[in-house]
Amino acid sequence: MAQIKALPHDTTRILSLLIFLAAAALGALAQPRFVPDTDIKKMGEVAFQTPRKFSIGFTNKGDKPLLIQEVKASCGCLDVQYPKAAIAAGARGEISLTFDAKLLGTFYKELEVRTNASAEPKYIGIQGTVVTEIHDFSDEFPLDLGGVLLETNTIEFEDVNLGDKPTAELRVLNTDRTAYRPELMHLPPYLTAQCEPKDIPAGKTGTIRITLDSEKLSQLGLSQTSIYLSRYLGDKIGETNEILVSAILLPRFAEMSEAELAAAPELTVSESTISMEAKSGKKAVSHIVTLTNTGQSDLHIQQVQVFNKALSVRISDRTIRPGKSTRLKVSVTAGYLSKSKGRMRVLLITDAPKQAKQYINVEVKS
Repeated sequence: MAQIKALPHDTTRILSLLIFLAAAALGALAQPRFVPDTDIKKMGEVAFQTPRKFSIGFTNKGDKPLLIQEVKASCGCLDVQYPKAAIAAGARGEISLTFDAKLLGTFYKELEVRTNASAEPKYIGIQGTVVTEIHDFSDEFPLDLGGVLLETNTIEFEDVNLGDKPTAELRVLNTDRTAYRPELMHLPPYLTAQCEPKDIPAGKTGTIRITLDSEKLSQLGLSQTSIYLSRYLGDKIGETNEILVSAILLPRFAEMSEAELAAAPELTVSESTISMEAKSGKKAVSHIVTLTNTGQSDLHIQQVQVFNKALSVRISDRTIRPGKSTRLKVSVTAGYLSKSKGRMRVLLITDAPKQAKQYINVEVKS
């Protein structure tokens, strides 16, 4: 009978060290990762004593949920709001801020962001200049419609529950020499708008408040429409004055009992962020994402929707039994990328209480 020789002490130590390092590496891979859109937010010129609202976007580029634990500003001049719910792997979030602009001159402030991704905080700089008269509007109002400048041409109402009436603000700058009365054309029945002031003086800003009536939405999930800002009397609709509005209506689970919640379905996706290389022309490239029900009862995919016309999806089965999976085919047509607005992502609406909304982000390489 062959004898097994004991390994030398040094060899045993090396093997133990390798095993420890491998386990540490695997643990490091399975964690959230907080990645802000920028390390320094440049605000440019800010009008004196005019509170300026802005946001700093970020992405969870890890493979575990990201939790923003605390965000501290280095100055009381900044009011900070941040998401309290966990950000799924591959998903995006925003830190919303309001700067009071009470002191003239150049400023530099910092945000200290603490997350479950690291024991060390992440610092984000905020810089700009408070002035009595703004000369450069390119940072605050990057969209020039001709006599009218906008801060954005996309409005998103996220996580709307039936009965809610959320409001979004669209800031407008009148660069003309006469007063301007903004009007929105092609508003659907579920949207209403009101401008303050009703007539924006020359060289001044106004705010259009757009209110969503969720009870008038026709379906769960994504509702998307285009509205158009009239720049002058008799203006026509077109790509230059188009504003894309999207709303996401979620199912209600508030009336479910604890027993029902314990026996509910749960959704697990093989990838929450996928990357594809788009080829020129109209031929689509595709990627398969696996959807698995890890819960105790049947999972129903109620809606599968896209935010961009360059994306298309196809699902094998909308009902997934416990322990079973189905395939979601995501395709990108490169020829439509330059002609389409909206984020490159897929939205799933399900009857799983913990995953009523699931995004699959799509990164396209040309």
